[in-house]
Amino acid sequence: MAFVIEVALLVVVLGLIWRYLGAYLVAVYEGHLHFLDWIERPVLRLLGIQRDAEQSWKRYLRSLLVFSVVSLVITYLLLALQGHLPLNPEHLPGVTPALAFNTAVSFVTNTNWQNYSGGVTMSYLSQMVALAVQNFVSASVGVAVAIAVIRGFARKRSGTLGNFWIDTLRGIIYVLLPVSIVMTLVFVWQGAPQTLLGPAHIHNVLNGVHQTILRGPVASQEVIKQLGTNGGGFFNANSAHPFENPTGFTNFLQIVLLLSVPVALTYTFGKMVGNVREGVAVLMAMIILFAGTFAFSLAAEKGGNPAIRAAGITSTRGNMVGKESRFGVDNSVLFNIASTQTSTGSVNSSADSYTPIGGMGMLAGMMYDEISPGGIGSGMYTMLIFAVLTVFIGGLMVGRTPEYVKKKIQRTEIIWASVGVLVMPITVLVFTAITVAIPAGRAAILNHGPHGFSEILYAFTSMGNNNGSAFAGLSSNTAYFNIVGAIVMLIGRFGIIIPVLALAGSLAAKEEVPVSAGTFLTATPMFTGLLVGVILLVGALNFFPAVALGPIAEAVLHGRFF
Repeated sequence: MAFVIEVALLVVVLGLIWRYLGAYLVAVYEGHLHFLDWIERPVLRLLGIQRDAEQSWKRYLRSLLVFSVVSLVITYLLLALQGHLPLNPEHLPGVTPALAFNTAVSFVTNTNWQNYSGGVTMSYLSQMVALAVQNFVSASVGVAVAIAVIRGFARKRSGTLGNFWIDTLRGIIYVLLPVSIVMTLVFVWQGAPQTLLGPAHIHNVLNGVHQTILRGPVASQEVIKQLGTNGGGFFNANSAHPFENPTGFTNFLQIVLLLSVPVALTYTFGKMVGNVREGVAVLMAMIILFAGTFAFSLAAEKGGNPAIRAAGITSTRGNMVGKESRFGVDNSVLFNIASTQTSTGSVNSSADSYTPIGGMGMLAGMMYDEISPGGIGSGMYTMLIFAVLTVFIGGLMVGRTPEYVKKKIQRTEIIWASVGVLVMPITVLVFTAITVAIPAGRAAILNHGPHGFSEILYAFTSMGNNNGSAFAGLSSNTAYFNIVGAIVMLIGRFGIIIPVLALAGSLAAKEEVPVSAGTFLTATPMFTGLLVGVILLVGALNFFPAVALGPIAEAVLHGRFF
C-alpha cells in the first residue's frame, strides 16, 4: 500500500511539473524571461553573440560540434593532469590516457559511463570542474537541440532554428542551476555530504581497526546527475550508496528529478506548436511504454531469484539479491526503470543481479531508443522522429495525407527520420558482434554463457543510447573497451543529433498545411496507439534476435520467465 501511495504521489508531482515546468521552458526559450539578464548579457557579449542572432540548422550544428570538441579537449586535459592540479587531498594521480578519453567522451555526450570508481579515481577538482560542469553543459545542449527541433515544427517559411549559444546558456542559468542549488540544500539536509575536507579517518579503539570513509562534494553532484539525466555517481555504488541516496525521501526526489525535464518537454512541444493536445498524445505514448516496461520487470523481480528458488529457499520479498533492503524490490525496480528509460543510468540496485526477464526490462527500455520519456532533450527529439515515421506509415495505411502538426511529411523528412532511427541499433549490434568475436572483447566477460552475452549487449546498448548504466560483471576498464566505448558514445550522441537537426531545418522551411478532411489527425488516442506500435515494432525487428541469445536464452536455461 505504501508503494502504491508513493506511485500516486509521483504521478501527481510529475503532472504539476509537466504543466508548470513545461510552460516555464516555453518562456525561457522564447526569450520572455529577463531576470537573469545580468548574467546572460555579459556572457553573450564575451562570446560575441547578439541576443537576436539566429542560425540555420547547419550553423546550429556547427556551433554544437565546435563546442563539444572544445569541451572534450578541456575535460580530457583536466582528468589527465589532475595529479598536478589543486583540490586533490588524496594526491590521486592523473587518469590514464585511454580512461581519460573514455570518461571525457562519456560526460560530454551526456552518457556518464564509468569505467572507474569515482571516489578513488577522481580528485575533487575533476569531480567538480571536469565532470560536474559537463553535467550541466551536456544536459543543456540536449534540451537546446530538442527546442531547435520543436521550432522546426512550429515555424513556417523560416531558414533558422534559433541560436545554439543562447539556447545552451539559457538552459543552464534559467533551468539547471536554480533547481540544482535549491535541491542541493535539500540533499545536504537529508544527509548527503558536501565538503572539501577530504576523507574521514576513524580508529576504532575497541578492535583496533582503522577505517577511511570517503566523502566530498557529493550532494551537488548528485542533484545535477539526476536533473540532467547524466548518471555518473560520486561513488562506485551510485545511488545505492547512503551518501548519494541517504533516505527514502531522497530516493523519491531523485526519481522526480530525472523524469522532470523529459516529461515537461512534451507540454513545451504542444505549447510551441500551438496545440497542447499534440504534446499530450506524445506524453501518453511515453507513459504507456514506461508503465508496460515497469510492470514487466516488477513481475519478474517479484517472482524471486531462480537460483535461490532452485536451492529450496523461499522468500516472500521477491528477488532481493543486489538490492538495498531499505528500498526493497518495488522501489529498486521503479528507480532502475526510470533511470534506464531516461538515459540517466544512476541505478540504486545492481542490474547484474536482476532476473533474466527483469534485466531485459531495463534493456528493452533502451532498445526502443530510450523515449519513455527519454534523456533530457534527447528523448523528446527522438520521439519526434518516431512521430514523423508513424504519421507517414499511418497515412499510407488509411490513405490520408502524411502531415504532422500542419507540416507535410515528404521524402526528405522520411530519409532523415529513418537515418535517426537506425543509427543506434546498427551501432549497437555491429559493435556487440565485433566484441564477442575477438579475444579482447571476450576476455572482459566474467560470466560466460547467455548472461555474459547480455552484459556485452547491455553495455553497448547503454553506450549507444548515451545511458551510462551497466549490467556489471564486465571488466570494461581496458584499452579496447575505453576506446571502442568512446566511439560508440560519440556515434550515439551526434549520429542522431545531425539527422534530427537536418529534419528540423527542412520542416522549418515549409509552409503550414491547413487541416482538411484528408488530414491524418495526430492529437488523438488512435495516433498514440499507432506511435507505440511503431516504436515496439522497430525495436523488436532490430533487437529480438540479439535478446533471444541473451536474456531469453538465460531464462529458458533457468526454466522460468516470471
